[in-house]
Amino acid sequence: MNHHEYKQFDGLGLAELVRKKELHSRELVEAAISRIEELNPKLNAVVHKMYDKALDTANRPTDTGVFSGVPMLLKDIQQEVEGESITHGSKAYKNHRAVIDSEFVKRVRKTGTIFLGHTNVPEFALMGITEPKHYGPTRNPWNVNHTPGGSSGGSAAAVASGMVPIAGANDGGGSIRIPAAYTGLFGIKPTRGRTPVGPTVGRVWQGASVDHILSRTVRDSAAMLDEISAYEKTNAFSPVPYYGSYLEEVSKPLSKLRIAYSVQSPLGTTVDNDCKAAVLEAAKLLESLGHYVEEKDAPVDGRKIGSSYITLYFGEVGASIASLKGVLGRNATIHDVEPSTWLLGLLGQSISASDFVLGLREWDFAAIAMEEFHETYDLFVTPTTAAVPAKIGELALKGSEERLIQLVSRLGLGRVLKKSGMVEQLVEKSLSRTPFTQLANLTGQPAISVPLGMSSNGLPCGVQFMAARGREDLLFRLAGTLEQTNHWIDVKKNVSFNQ
Repeated sequence: MNHHEYKQFDGLGLAELVRKKELHSRELVEAAISRIEELNPKLNAVVHKMYDKALDTANRPTDTGVFSGVPMLLKDIQQEVEGESITHGSKAYKNHRAVIDSEFVKRVRKTGTIFLGHTNVPEFALMGITEPKHYGPTRNPWNVNHTPGGSSGGSAAAVASGMVPIAGANDGGGSIRIPAAYTGLFGIKPTRGRTPVGPTVGRVWQGASVDHILSRTVRDSAAMLDEISAYEKTNAFSPVPYYGSYLEEVSKPLSKLRIAYSVQSPLGTTVDNDCKAAVLEAAKLLESLGHYVEEKDAPVDGRKIGSSYITLYFGEVGASIASLKGVLGRNATIHDVEPSTWLLGLLGQSISASDFVLGLREWDFAAIAMEEFHETYDLFVTPTTAAVPAKIGELALKGSEERLIQLVSRLGLGRVLKKSGMVEQLVEKSLSRTPFTQLANLTGQPAISVPLGMSSNGLPCGVQFMAARGREDLLFRLAGTLEQTNHWIDVKKNVSFNQ
């Protein structure tokens, strides 16, 4: 199978070829390896390779599993494979190997996929770009001078460039949807608790983070969610049960929906015209399909949502740095992590327990308000991001900023920074490009990014759809409908990176 043929199929399509014995799974694995070896030096999407194991597995194929024989990559955080490197994008974990498969990996393996390695992430998956100092930046296959987003940026670049049809991802504040928007892919953040987090933890980021995949087609994502979304005894959260087939939902017709949309940033910050235009065109399309569409903002305080998210962010980073003692055998220092990570950890240490709990309460206020909102509106639509992909290095800390962080650390001024108003400035600076995605993480709702627009500089724009908790079925049915229109950006036809 040559490269052109290989990248034209989605995961289910490749599995069908294997099932019909038109191709052997080893041929698929070899094609994927060849494509990774050709493209990865330019994109830096894959940071850990498991080729020998993959080829060995391909030599012993089974016909069971919806993705039997299909090559796949995993994300270098939370998706552990026993005995393999898992670094969280950090040099602090450079010698770390997983002692057990994550439950996500166990369930995905049962679908018949063959793991080829792990993809690049920002340190601790903290950023909406993928530029860790430990591995260097991942580049967008639409334009290698730009970011593919983050934190699942390596997976997005791998899927968009055709290295693999699907790749593991997770989303704690937009980390599936942002890279999907930046690279022309489909991505869903499922309802809180829908996908596994165990076996060693019961929640990730207090339930804000959910694992799934990035894919080129809606049906691949739906089929995978069918396979991995079952009760997990260690999971702290249990979503509304769903007893149907998400894959079947993709091809079902939509009933008439009531849809609200907004193109205004919940932070009151700027939204690029290209990102607005994608939503406005989507609204027109939905109206032409017979749905009721109305411009209306979400019934939440965007600033409070941003602030409560950043409070979580600081606290979790502080805890992650403290946990490094178990990895390093000593307390972590500023030299073990990136300066921006260390700063976030300092701010995490300055947050009181009551501040953290008040932030969590804000999640529940927002969740209740959104559940009431969805009694009137089936869907809420926004841009996925407020800006097109930044250039590589554009958002990196300046040397003077890194030196300031070192000074703050040496003098122990974390609490002073918090009182100075710096937190509020960080909320705006860090979320102004991506202010739309965090709401669904805090409320636990499912949300998708679909490739429905292009910017003036030739990069994709995503449109985000949110539904009530437990309604992934509605989102898949909607996405399946939109995928059949000429508004859908087909990444297989548009990315000519390999030419």
